[in-house]
Amino acid sequence: MGHTPMESRVESVLAKADANMDAALERLFATLRMKSISTDPAYAGEVRACAEWHAADLRGIGFEARVCDTPGHPIVLAKLHAPGKPTALFYGHYDVQPVDPLELWDRDPFEPSIAMLDGRQVITGRGSADDKGQLMTFIEACRAWKEVTGELPLGITVLLEGEEESGGVNLPGFLAAHAEELKADIGLICDTNMWDAETPAISTMLRGLCGEEIFVHAADRDLHSGFYGSAAANPNRVLARILADLHDADGRVTIPHFYDGVPELPPALKAQWEALPFSEAKFLGAVGLSVPAGEKGRSVLEQTWSRPTAEINGMGGGYQGEGFKTVIPAVASAKVSFRLVFDQDPHAIRRNFREFVQARIPADCRVEFKEHGSGQAIGFPIDDPAFGKAREALSAEWGRDAFFIGGGGSIPVTGDIKRHLGMDVILAGFGLEDDRIHSPNEKYDLRCFQKGIRSWVRILAALSR
Repeated sequence: MGHTPMESRVESVLAKADANMDAALERLFATLRMKSISTDPAYAGEVRACAEWHAADLRGIGFEARVCDTPGHPIVLAKLHAPGKPTALFYGHYDVQPVDPLELWDRDPFEPSIAMLDGRQVITGRGSADDKGQLMTFIEACRAWKEVTGELPLGITVLLEGEEESGGVNLPGFLAAHAEELKADIGLICDTNMWDAETPAISTMLRGLCGEEIFVHAADRDLHSGFYGSAAANPNRVLARILADLHDADGRVTIPHFYDGVPELPPALKAQWEALPFSEAKFLGAVGLSVPAGEKGRSVLEQTWSRPTAEINGMGGGYQGEGFKTVIPAVASAKVSFRLVFDQDPHAIRRNFREFVQARIPADCRVEFKEHGSGQAIGFPIDDPAFGKAREALSAEWGRDAFFIGGGGSIPVTGDIKRHLGMDVILAGFGLEDDRIHSPNEKYDLRCFQKGIRSWVRILAALSR
């Protein structure tokens, strides 16, 4: 049986993508060498240079591309029209995390290379997996389509952000201001992981986030614990009791109305998750643990994908240097984050948490709060035809069925795209759990880069039908 015209075109484009691999790696290495660290003002020039590089690269493919200024770092916006065909908006980010501590890197974080790791070839360097290597899988797929056919199977808009790693505060306003230009039939993001090294996945649920820092104040200075012990309020003790009250004996969060907007999982989705080849013992054992510590009666996948959390990320108060100093501190602090699911309102969570804390502050103490951003959870319907087409395309490339999975982390841009542009987003990434993103020795498997390009070639064809 012969191929259909589209199948024949796909095979030709896949062959071109394979033939382009050496040049594709050269292009990826060029952008990996740029120190586009968005959170450090000292690298603002490098961030802009990276934006200009990507805009020029997209123009070389045939996109109409420009660098758009924002109050922070620039956004790259590029379009390649395909009249009469469906349209897609691809989002990626070209900025990267800082590299500290530098001494823990095996190689220069901004001098990429191909290295061997556990018998696999990997691309090394900051940004190799998050997100330069990932976004370039999509760009290279577009390049192969354009070189073989002279066009793309879809109308494509590419939006590359320059401050995802530093809060992304300017992106929502940009999306709202450019909504008409950015609207498409579907959104595409490549900033997530596969299920495992052999099995592709589409993330259809991501948790939201709410961050708070609290400071409990008592005396106007640190006090001698012999002179004032018991008589003076101790902020460390006050704060410890408040934080201990956040959970009950069954692991449930005790903040009033915390679970408002949190339904049970749809039975069909829960059944899919239960069928996944997942070992709770292996998952926890990999980090030296063995006992799930979340809500009793919930699987680890439920706990990490579809249930909200309250986690204490940092605590401080009093003397913490070498040796011993017997003081009652004047102030104690903690950083607390909430991962949110479904329809939880981050603003209500913040308000209720503050009331929860204030109700437990004794006389002679006061509390202040510092907000650290928020974002709502996001979920997409797996019965949308576009998701089925993308899943079939991934399955065809990897030779095994792609999974629909949840995500424990947060990618706020997905919610921004849904709210401002009214479109669903297919989150198809090719990262692995051991990519060490945000850490020293970040890497991206060479095979993930190669097959990621081929996967996008297939997905673009599938979405055009």
